[in-house]
Amino acid sequence: MLMTAESYRDSLRRYRPKVFVNGDRVDSVADEARFMPGINAIGVTYDFAQAERSRFLMAPTDTRTGKTVNRFLHMNRSTTDLLHKLEAVRLVCQESGCAQRYLTQDALNAIYQATWRMDQDGGEGVHDRFLAYLDRVQDEDLTLGVAMTDAKGDRSKRPHQQANPNTYLHIKQRRPDGIVIEGTKAIVTAAPYVHEFLVMPCRNMTEADKDFAVCCAVPVDAEGITIIARPAGRPGEAAAKFSNKYGQSTGVVVFEDVFVPWDRVFMAGEWQHSQFLTTSYAAHHRHSCIGARAGFGDLLIGAGMLMTEANGLDVANVPHLRARMVDLIKIVEGFFACGVASSTYGQVDPSGLVEPERIYANIGKLLMSTQIYEMHRVAHEVSGGLIVALPGPEEDHNPETAGLLSDVLRGRDDIPYDKRMDVARMIEDLTASGQAGWYSLISLHGGGSPEAMGLEIFRSYPLQDKVDLVARLLDRGALADDAGTPSRDKQPGRCCVTGCETPEEAAQPPARVRS
Repeated sequence: MLMTAESYRDSLRRYRPKVFVNGDRVDSVADEARFMPGINAIGVTYDFAQAERSRFLMAPTDTRTGKTVNRFLHMNRSTTDLLHKLEAVRLVCQESGCAQRYLTQDALNAIYQATWRMDQDGGEGVHDRFLAYLDRVQDEDLTLGVAMTDAKGDRSKRPHQQANPNTYLHIKQRRPDGIVIEGTKAIVTAAPYVHEFLVMPCRNMTEADKDFAVCCAVPVDAEGITIIARPAGRPGEAAAKFSNKYGQSTGVVVFEDVFVPWDRVFMAGEWQHSQFLTTSYAAHHRHSCIGARAGFGDLLIGAGMLMTEANGLDVANVPHLRARMVDLIKIVEGFFACGVASSTYGQVDPSGLVEPERIYANIGKLLMSTQIYEMHRVAHEVSGGLIVALPGPEEDHNPETAGLLSDVLRGRDDIPYDKRMDVARMIEDLTASGQAGWYSLISLHGGGSPEAMGLEIFRSYPLQDKVDLVARLLDRGALADDAGTPSRDKQPGRCCVTGCETPEEAAQPPARVRS
């Protein structure tokens, strides 16, 4: 049954995780003011699945079970599903800045693919075990935190070489009824206010690292788990016009002798499948990140337009402002277009799911990661220096200063002072505050560093095909007898020669099966 934002918040009261924030032990996550912006942000994903205007995107039917599920618990089985996921992520992030819950879907899709492959490689029903877990998650409409990034210790050494093995999460003991795990996951989005953690390996493992090749599901309040979190957003700050309502917490999650029964274990030493699981998750998640930051970009575009209007200027008639707004639109829609291409050229996995095309997903995420700073710069240029020079909101109610400020800091006569100040403070919150720097950093490193995306682009791109093309032209010319038929199959996306059906028309994804 689909929950609402209110029932999601109430559901958190069923759990008693061991959580610390700013040195304080938290008694009730659902009632902790420092987490409320993050809970509000995830709440958007629940309410939008109920709302008439967004239900089509946010509450699809699962074709395996015939049940209505939240978009962020849905398995992608067509290129249309990928497009709808991309649009859904953009929609909820327009409202919340970062809705966080899309990580749940990215992980579930990757684990689905990996467990299917493990069964084909001699596994013993691990895929069915995962499907049983997936059914429960969908039925209860849960939010899952992705515990993937390990503390890692000495980066020059592999997991099994670390002086302190707890810098990576690993299997400490195998028992007839399950496994015991310990270690540290250093960056877990929304850690305090999820229902469960999906533990996943963060890198390719070797045979010597097999104890570190772990994937399992653990309740957030399982015995032995400690969450050390940061506040979500800027709760309680009057100047934080956006992030006092919406934000995101992250947490360091420490596992100490945590028992996991076998029905919740999806990988326990199958190191040969660790690379596939991590790279598949990366493809799904980088595709989602494109939609998320496009939603954030929509906030900057709208706020920039409102600010220039409040300043008394018409963007359409001021050439340099118009040019900067075009720059901002170009950046946002440019990397979003890569997400659309990645969706349209989505590749059918042997498991039956459709994965975003990896080259376009990584290019889009790389563009977004490196251009987030340019998005801020353009927003600053069109908005003016008032966004950081403005006195704090306390002065708006100071009888000795409020009247003066409202007189001299007014822009257009028909736009009240307080409305202009609200927009200015929102842009400051989004682009020039500590929270803004945090958004920049998660845009740069969330889902992998630019180097990781560059590596995936390089190893996935059909470079040899381009070499063969030029070699053929140099040797024989374009009309040589053995030149063959030109084919789009050697382009990123590996599309068919005859062209693709539109997503609305396609009964099946228009891409070849990836082996």
